[in-house]
Amino acid sequence: MIQYKKSGKAAFTTCLLFILSMGMTLFAEERKFYFGDGSKDGFVKVTPDLVYGEKNCWGYDLQTKPEGNNPFFFSVDLPEGSYRVTLLLGNEHHATNTTIRSESRRLMLENVETAAGEFISRSFTVNIRNIRIDATRSVRIKPREVGKLNWDDKLTLEINGKNPGVREMIIRSVDLPTIFLAGNSTVTDQDNEPWCGWGQMLPRFLNEDVVVANYAESGEAGNSFISAGRFDKILTQMKEGDYLFIEFGHNDQKQKGADRGPYTSYKQSLRQMIEGTRARGGTPVLVTPMHRRRFDETGKIINTLGDYPDAVRQLAAEEHVLLIDLNEMSKTLYEVWGPEESKKAFVHYPAGTFPGQNEALEDNTHFNPFGGDQICKCMLRGIQESDSPLKEFIVTEFDTFDPAHPDKADDFYIPPTPFYSLTKPEGN
Repeated sequence: MIQYKKSGKAAFTTCLLFILSMGMTLFAEERKFYFGDGSKDGFVKVTPDLVYGEKNCWGYDLQTKPEGNNPFFFSVDLPEGSYRVTLLLGNEHHATNTTIRSESRRLMLENVETAAGEFISRSFTVNIRNIRIDATRSVRIKPREVGKLNWDDKLTLEINGKNPGVREMIIRSVDLPTIFLAGNSTVTDQDNEPWCGWGQMLPRFLNEDVVVANYAESGEAGNSFISAGRFDKILTQMKEGDYLFIEFGHNDQKQKGADRGPYTSYKQSLRQMIEGTRARGGTPVLVTPMHRRRFDETGKIINTLGDYPDAVRQLAAEEHVLLIDLNEMSKTLYEVWGPEESKKAFVHYPAGTFPGQNEALEDNTHFNPFGGDQICKCMLRGIQESDSPLKEFIVTEFDTFDPAHPDKADDFYIPPTPFYSLTKPEGN
C-alpha cells in the first residue's frame, strides 16, 4: 500500500529558506522544468538525483525516479489553487506512450502516443488544496487521509505509460471555472488500485479551460460531509461561475433514527449545499446515486437504495436544479452487461491477482478503472443532454456515450498506478 510523505510546517519552512537562499521568487506564477539532455534557458534542469523533500521544493517523489519504462512521480510545492500544466511529450530516439495522473490518481492524459523524434504539447488543469478552512478551523479528515496527496501544499504528477516520455513541464497559476464534487466512495479520488471513483476520471474528458476539485470521500453521507467541514472548505474556494456536483445516498440510507430518512434529513443536507452554493454565485447540480450491482433471477437490477434516488429527483424539481439521473443510467448499463459481464466493471478479482491477496475480492459497490470510466461517461452524457454551459468544456474527441451500448472491457487499458490496496473503501 502506498505510503505518502506527510507535509508539515518544518518541511515547508526548510523549503522556504531554500527558495530564498537561491534568490528565487517564492510563488512565481510559472514554473518550468526540463527533463531532456543538456539544458534549456529559462527552465530548471531536472536531473535523475533531484529528489523531492525538505531540501528540494520539487523533484522525484514517493521513492521513484525514471528507470526504464517504470512509472514515476514528480512533485512541486505550490500554494492552494488551480494550475494549468503543459507537457511536451516525446523522445528523439524512440516512440512513447504516456499516461498522466495528478494528485490521488486523477486521470489527466490517457495513452498519448508519439513516434520517434515526434513531440506533442498537451495541457490540463489541476486543483490542489489543503485542510485549512480559516485561521481557527480545518477539515476534519479521517486518519487514512493524513498524508493523502489531495490534502497537501504540493502538486504531484504520476508519469506512467507503456513507454512514458516527458521532455518539458510548465506549470502556471490560473483562475478558471471550477467543478467541485461532493460525494462518497463512488465519486472520490481512490488512492490505490484497483479502486476507482468516477470523479477521478472526469478531468480526462474536460478541456484545459475548466478544473475539477474532487472533495468526495469514502464513507461520507450528506450530513457527515457537512459536519466534517468539507462543504465549508468548498465554500472558501468557490466563486461566481463555479459548479457543485452533489451525489450521496449509499451511506445516508444506513443512518437510523426518527429524524433520518430520504425525504427529511437527506433532503435537508442536500438543500443546505444547494443554498450555500447559490449564495456564492455557484451552480448546484444534483446526481442520483448509481445502483449497486445486485441482480434478480431474471437479470434485472434490484433497487437497494430505497427512496433515496426519488428524493433527489423530487428536490431537483423543487429547487429547479439540474439533475443527472445516474441511478437510471446505471440500471441500463448494468442490465446490458448482465450478472457476469458486469463484474468486469467492479472490484471482482480472484485470489492471487495482487501480491498478498489470499482471498477473492468481491465488491458490488465500488468500481475498478473500467467501471469508473463507464460511470464517468454516463455523467458526461447527462451533461451533454442538459442545457448547461458545462457541455462546452467536454473534450472534442468525446462524441457521446449510450449506457445501452457500453464500451467493451477488453478494449479498455490504462496502465495501473504502482500502488494497490486490498482494503475495501469505507461505506461498502
